[in-house]
Amino acid sequence: MAQQAMPKAGLRPFLPADAPMLAEIFRAGIHELTGDDYSEGQQEAWASAADDEDAWSRRLAGSLTLVATVNGSPVGFIALKGKELVDLLYVHPAVAGQGVAAMLYNALEQLAKARGAAELTVDASDTARDFFQRRGFSAQRRNTVTLGDEWLGNTTMKKTLAAAPGAAS
Repeated sequence: MAQQAMPKAGLRPFLPADAPMLAEIFRAGIHELTGDDYSEGQQEAWASAADDEDAWSRRLAGSLTLVATVNGSPVGFIALKGKELVDLLYVHPAVAGQGVAAMLYNALEQLAKARGAAELTVDASDTARDFFQRRGFSAQRRNTVTLGDEWLGNTTMKKTLAAAPGAAS
């Protein structure tokens, strides 16, 4: 029996009206995809970052945020803070493993290069570390982040970007 193909995902810039749906994707991704690496308490503390709707919307709007859509509905997002920091990358659990995160990351890397970024960094969760490693990132240091009464481990990773074709060396 053939697996049903997911409709082709589209890509567009963040719109302020997206903030509530992206908060839901953020929470669902944390709760349903990180259980092998983080406890329920850690997941709750992490997911609470989207509880303040105004602060969440400002965070997304203050970055270069791209939204992946399927049939017009958001299914994932990625945010570049400043010129070189991959701040957020989340997909809805229903599309995990179907190339949406890779599509988002590839588009963001191209935009970062076009904006003159020489490297990208990310504080990757234990769940996302392999994803970034497969894309050429290398671990720099281990971190402990305190959220409320919980602590979460992540890894700062870095990738040197190749110069754009035709760029002066």
